[in-house]
Amino acid sequence: MSNLELAPSVMQFYGETVNEDSRLRSSADGRMELARTQELLRRFLPPAPARVLDVGGGTGIHAEWLVKDGYDVALVDPVPRHVEAATAVCPAVVGDARDLPEPDDTFDVVQLLGPLYHLPDPADRQRALAEASRVAKPGGLVAAAAINRYASLFEHVTYAHLHTERIHNSVSKILKTAVYDGSRGFTLSYFHRAEELVAELVASGLVDVQVFGIEGPAWSLVKAAEQQPGEGPTDELIASAMDAARMAEPYPELLAASSHLLAVGTVPAGSGD
Repeated sequence: MSNLELAPSVMQFYGETVNEDSRLRSSADGRMELARTQELLRRFLPPAPARVLDVGGGTGIHAEWLVKDGYDVALVDPVPRHVEAATAVCPAVVGDARDLPEPDDTFDVVQLLGPLYHLPDPADRQRALAEASRVAKPGGLVAAAAINRYASLFEHVTYAHLHTERIHNSVSKILKTAVYDGSRGFTLSYFHRAEELVAELVASGLVDVQVFGIEGPAWSLVKAAEQQPGEGPTDELIASAMDAARMAEPYPELLAASSHLLAVGTVPAGSGD
């Protein structure tokens, strides 16, 4: 899959099957993911109106809050349906994270809040990170999200079916290989360990790399409450889980329990031509 075409299952999943925008706005763990991603990025973003390139930005759900914060945002995504929706938020074009249609040293911030999820080939992930570094200005910020290696283990407990043979075997394969083949339910995906994500950003030349658990170690309790009969998770449970995510930040051993990871790094100041 290094020929700059996304796997057909990925294109079909986002182009026809799932609405990623509604997942982040409606599900309890999706809302946690969105709120924590905002919270973490705002610690590192330069002041508005800095230029931000949202790579794999979907329908513009992150571009939307960035624009409201006063940033000058452009979006690139491989799915035409996403780009069509995102044009209501900011300038948006169809493109691939591994071959960005932007000149060198153009953006103050480049964020990849999804592309690494669906690039199981390490050469493809390295190319995407190299492209992000290329179009970022010297001293600029690159932020990259990843699905945590162990997310499926926690998630399928919340659906109360991990113990069934099919799901047990499927999740066991993800834990062993870090790849899901996209045969049903979800699509072709790669699952990072935190130290691996950091190593990939460092290998792309970024400095001052840090990694965070986005939803933290208690997200699956919130998701389990949502899956069980009744009214779903209380505001108090969600607030406690959000606080757990913040409290866990100094403790890298807890990164493994988050659903998603966010790594941030800086383009070296002397890297421009």
